[in-house]
Amino acid sequence: MKIIRHPRELQQLCMDWESKGRRIGLVPTMGYFHEGHLSLMDDCRKRCDKLVVSLFVNPTQFGPGEDLETYPRDEERDARLAEEHGADVLFVPEPGGMYDPDHGTWIQVPEMAKGLCGASRPDHFRGVCTVVCKLFMLARPKVAVFGQKDWQQLAIIRRMVRDLNIPVEIAGHPIVREADGLALSSRNVYLTEEERRNAPNIHVVLRSAAEKAKSGTTNAETLKRFIRDELAAKVPGGRPDYIEIVDPETLENVNEVRQKALIAVAIFMSRARLIDNFSIEV
Repeated sequence: MKIIRHPRELQQLCMDWESKGRRIGLVPTMGYFHEGHLSLMDDCRKRCDKLVVSLFVNPTQFGPGEDLETYPRDEERDARLAEEHGADVLFVPEPGGMYDPDHGTWIQVPEMAKGLCGASRPDHFRGVCTVVCKLFMLARPKVAVFGQKDWQQLAIIRRMVRDLNIPVEIAGHPIVREADGLALSSRNVYLTEEERRNAPNIHVVLRSAAEKAKSGTTNAETLKRFIRDELAAKVPGGRPDYIEIVDPETLENVNEVRQKALIAVAIFMSRARLIDNFSIEV
């Protein structure tokens, strides 16, 4: 595996691969790899000839007071894991290599970014879309794999690719969880021992709400009240940022669950903000 730090070097290598008919796959990450990241690499490895994994803590998707400076990092460990899981290149740029001092071009999907995580992180998805588009231009992938835990991000990137006619397949990979149901996240390291014991109940509550919907409780407000009450009882100390039931493709709120919907939540703990979701089919 080759470690590349300069964007132009990555672009030149990938253009060379492309000219030789190689199918390039991309897994964009912010590093501090866990089994969720590794499952994305394994998935993408099966879909391509050459696998590029990016490791970039993207400053433009962090808001004021967020954890840009303290976000967990371990490049040496990440490089070893990426190589073990089939990466041909680990792309580790510096912020100055990705953004010139006078950078002023942004990509947004504003309607899909205004709710859910976008309501409390208003510039987050502008940063995500811009850096992902830049990675597409550099790595020139035919396929890119993203985790479904960040469902809003996945839906927004799919819309961006559709609207801009970017020739890349966007593949969503199922949420990877701990044995007790907690969705894997690099930020789980922020949890206290007590929070870590209670956090798996987020998944328990979402699964219970989905079962209620299948049993005939399809009013969204009723389901959201149930989720809020259950979280208060089973995740003490957790403070909901949002609890929403949305259309899985458009991310618009639904009033009644008809056929398919997505329950999406974000919960503030003491130092962590945990997101999770659960698909409903009735």
